[in-house]
Parts: sequence; C-alpha cells; structure tokens
Amino acid sequence: MSLRKQTPSDFLKQIIGRPVVVKLNSGVDYRGVLACLDGYMNIALEQTEEYVNGQLKNKYGDAFIRGNNDIYIKIRLYISVYSFYLCIVVYICYS
Repeated sequence: MSLRKQTPSDFLKQIIGRPVVVKLNSGVDYRGVLACLDGYMNIALEQTEEYVNGQLKNKYGDAFIRGNNDIYIKIRLYISVYSFYLCIVVYICYS
C-alpha cells in the first residue's frame, strides 16, 4: 500500500469549516471557523473572536486576515472520550 504525500495546501483545503486559531506577528490570536483561504494565504474566518495576551477582546461575525500578517494556523480537533475532550493541535507554519 502506498501513501500519497500531502502538501500543506492540500491539508488546508481539507480543514475548511473546522475551528482554527490564527496567530499574527503582532501576537494577536484570532479564533474562529476557517471559511476559506487563497494562494496568498489570505484567510476568511467565521464566528471570529480576537484574543490579546490570552484575553478575549472582541467578537466578529466574519473576519478577513491578510496573508502577510499570519505567523501560523493552529487547527483544533476534538475527540470525545468518555465525556472528556482531547485536543490535538496541528501547526501549519509559513513565512
């Protein structure tokens, strides 16, 4: 059995509609549902919350983040295990 090598772009397409955290070079985190992204790594989020120093500062319905501001996208996958949730974090880093 051969495994197909997956590019970061392929992976990002698969996580559309999932909760993510986008960290900016300013240190601000935006948490929301990944709506879409383009080849320039511009990101559209839905149900967006803005966190500064770990504290919730604002809530936005939709947010657009320019690709040149991003440091990384953190994807959260939750698996239910006997009423507990295990958080698996995957980092996609780029410059």
